[in-house]
Amino acid sequence: MKFPLRWPFGRGSTGSLARRIITVAALWIAILLGFGGFALDRLLTSAISRNFDSQLEFELNALMAAAEIGPDGEVLLNRPLADQRFLEPYSGLYYQITGDQKAAPGDQDLQDLPSRSLWDRKLIVEGAHRDVQRHFYDSKEFPEETLRVVERDGLLPGSKVRWRFQIAQSRVTLDEQIAVIRRTMIRSFVILGLGLIVLAALQASYGLWPLRRVRRAIAEIRSGEKSRIDERLPLEIEPLAAELNQLLEHNELQAEEARRHAGNLAHALKTPLTVITNAATANDPDLANTVCREVTIMRRQVDHHLARARAIGRRSDAQARAAIWPSLEAVERAMSRLYEHVTVDLAGDKDAAVRVERQDLDEMLGNLIENAAKYGRGRVFVTVKKGGPAAIIEVEDDGPGIPAEERSSIFDRGVRLDTGKPGTGLGLAIVRDVAEIYGGSIELDESEDLGGLLARLKLPPTR
Repeated sequence: MKFPLRWPFGRGSTGSLARRIITVAALWIAILLGFGGFALDRLLTSAISRNFDSQLEFELNALMAAAEIGPDGEVLLNRPLADQRFLEPYSGLYYQITGDQKAAPGDQDLQDLPSRSLWDRKLIVEGAHRDVQRHFYDSKEFPEETLRVVERDGLLPGSKVRWRFQIAQSRVTLDEQIAVIRRTMIRSFVILGLGLIVLAALQASYGLWPLRRVRRAIAEIRSGEKSRIDERLPLEIEPLAAELNQLLEHNELQAEEARRHAGNLAHALKTPLTVITNAATANDPDLANTVCREVTIMRRQVDHHLARARAIGRRSDAQARAAIWPSLEAVERAMSRLYEHVTVDLAGDKDAAVRVERQDLDEMLGNLIENAAKYGRGRVFVTVKKGGPAAIIEVEDDGPGIPAEERSSIFDRGVRLDTGKPGTGLGLAIVRDVAEIYGGSIELDESEDLGGLLARLKLPPTR
């Protein structure tokens, strides 16, 4: 069985925002305090060790200053060292002066000069170096204690022998100081880390508190206590509340439009149904023709409201885009088959596109060009151009046109100025309704070139 791998903060994960913030903060605090504690430990340990070594070096300088050659060639101290621990057996502080036996003249037997604190022990002398530099190192030559040793070779006046001066001190004091500092640092850093995590938790809780207010406001809206989020919120949350309010307004508008469309459709279907019912009740001999005519009207009404419903449902799609020219060519081919005597000419910007679904654009263009072909005398001219913030489609015909005083009423559903032509009077109403849903408009004018009607459709262009 395979289990998908998911990053804890990825797109597919769920959980509390506060927990995510606190987790990230805790990880970051742990990393910073870890690196900081390690660096501080190295710094303090190095400082304490240097101070410890400087004390050993001071004792070494005092030992070399007090050393001299006796009358028999032996080494001795002309004055005792100040630190009394050199006199106490196994005190943890020792010195030893050792001569290089290989460089002794003749059969002279060089005697080492150890401190009294060494008692029956001796410091190991290694020949790893033969210079006059100071050398610091740790030694475990005594099983019960670890020593920190500083040594240096030197020549004393009156002697040709190279003498090695050694100062050794137990590391117990040094290790105890380092351990105390480390315990203090660990406790301090743990307390600091916990305090920072608590602070991050308080910050996350306080920072995300407005979201809880938004949640309560949404719950009040769902229960009917409120209709909008009217609380004052931080600047970062205000856009979210504004978008939610606009979404609520949009949903209310859609619900109202749906109720209005349902009422309009019911009202539009009531008359044809009444006509059919009356004809059937009266045993009208022309009942079949009446039913066919009224059913055609009802179907056209249903198509009209379905077109509006589709447009409203697709209106919020920000990706809606349709090229104008392919739609015009498709409508022109359909009109050439329906009206063989009509010529449809296309001109203008072939690259223009609008923020409208292709199906709705075809619906609007089909109604406009069909009206022009139906009521004209054979010529239809379509022009596409850009008009600032809108794409403009002008459809002209060579028909009788519409008087200026009647152009506004022609958009009402069912209004027809020429009852001799087949139709239901819903074509221009559909165009107006769908265009307004997308933020466009339609206006009627007189064609200067063909003398008939000019329908100017304006739609929002793509960016």
